Amino acid sequence: MKPRAFLERLARPFTSSRRSSSESRREKEEEADLEAIAAREQRAFRYEALEAATRGFSEKNKLGQGGFGPVYRGRLEDGRDVAVKRLGSGSRQGAREFRNEATLLSRVQHRNVVNLIGYCARGAEDKLLVYEYVPNESLDKILFAPVASRHPSSNRSRRAELTWPRRHEVVVGVARGLLYLHEDAHTPIIHRDIKASNILLDDRWVPKIADFGMARLFPEAGDGRSRVHTRVAGTNGYMAPEYLMHGDLSTKADVFSFGVVVLEIVSGRKNSSFQPPPDADADSLLEYAWRLHKKGRSLELLDPGVKATAVAEQVELCVRIGLLCVQADPRLRPDMKRVVIILSKKQSTLEEPTRPGVPGSRYRRRPHGLRSSHYSVGSSSGTSSPSTSATTSHASASASNAMTTSSTHTMRSHGGLPSHREEEQE
Repeated sequence: MKPRAFLERLARPFTSSRRSSSESRREKEEEADLEAIAAREQRAFRYEALEAATRGFSEKNKLGQGGFGPVYRGRLEDGRDVAVKRLGSGSRQGAREFRNEATLLSRVQHRNVVNLIGYCARGAEDKLLVYEYVPNESLDKILFAPVASRHPSSNRSRRAELTWPRRHEVVVGVARGLLYLHEDAHTPIIHRDIKASNILLDDRWVPKIADFGMARLFPEAGDGRSRVHTRVAGTNGYMAPEYLMHGDLSTKADVFSFGVVVLEIVSGRKNSSFQPPPDADADSLLEYAWRLHKKGRSLELLDPGVKATAVAEQVELCVRIGLLCVQADPRLRPDMKRVVIILSKKQSTLEEPTRPGVPGSRYRRRPHGLRSSHYSVGSSSGTSSPSTSATTSHASASASNAMTTSSTHTMRSHGGLPSHREEEQE
């Protein structure tokens, strides 16, 4: 055995002891923090009350299960229906996300953000968050339900209820929710994981942004330009290229994710599993939408199931907004205030979107100190110049590696939503 390996083996029991002691101390601090939050907000629930509400956390009341832990439906003594998120035993990552969500949601109150009702912390093991119950589940369960199948499906039947007017209202509602988080919350918040499965629909089909386990407080976000460099955390298919490839986080990362969701709502197709038509020269839903738009055929993107209820002008506007939000250069993306203004009233002029910023689209970050944007797109028109064509394969490979790395090391709380489903693995 080599000397270095021998020393490492010899030291292992001592280092693991120190680590376990440190982790134990941190867990106690987090527990105390959660209890302090509950006391300060006067939203503390007794464990026994939540146990009774969920019928002893019965499997029949279970709404979902994921890396964070199970979610149960319950009814409080006052008659309110709630969703109770319970931290899974031994979930270290979940504990961080749990405390993060408790801290952030205690500060927000908006029609289009899920409402956190209260907390419960009993000892080191039992930590629970209590949310309003949202009966129509998450958007992805309805939007991406198969149109045809041999087996009956309640989600498939509800997809027919997700008419174009309702889809348009979902787009508007999510935009308003994000605007609140970015500019109107007590401290600006970047969600970092906007996607169809994190949008819940209530009994009136009002959308509510959920799952703040990976969200970040961002005091500097108000100026619309600030960004920070951070560890990548999110879901493949929704992350902005500058964030996925370089860890550069700003409110424009949420804008990009919102743009993906808009195009998914219009088309009824999921970006991460998109299968282009045989004659389409596109690798993703974003590029397919962009190519249709350039040909003046945006209406072809529309989900056939809602054509009867669709308003052509609204569809074309949503496609254009979605494409503007997913541009490679974050400076070219509109902020959420402008998106809400565009959606709420007619606008005579709207800039032409460039090619979407997807991994492999020759996106690169310029060095600091240049007069031009810190970000550039190598081929916004679909043609490559001699200076960029030589690096195409390298950039694509780098993006592929970044995608693989992010999916392996990302903090993600699957199934940890106050909703009623088991989240699929992306």
